[in-house]
Amino acid sequence: LGDKFELGKNMYDITQGADALFVVTEWSEFRTPELDTLKKNLKQPNIFDGRNIFNPVKMKQLGFNYYCIGRQALTEVES
Repeated sequence: LGDKFELGKNMYDITQGADALFVVTEWSEFRTPELDTLKKNLKQPNIFDGRNIFNPVKMKQLGFNYYCIGRQALTEVES
């Protein structure tokens, strides 16, 4: 895997300077993250949520580019 794969102590370590966060687990520590910290760590506030653990309306309100996989996208009416 070389330089294409990096391990960290926690989710905040691995998001430092990352282009996006892909959520592919339902582990409890990923359900209630410090969203302000995640947003500061990411180069762009991009989150791809494959487990649909976050509320799309709240994520948009917080300024994230939030993409929930397998769930209907937000419409302008909902935002």
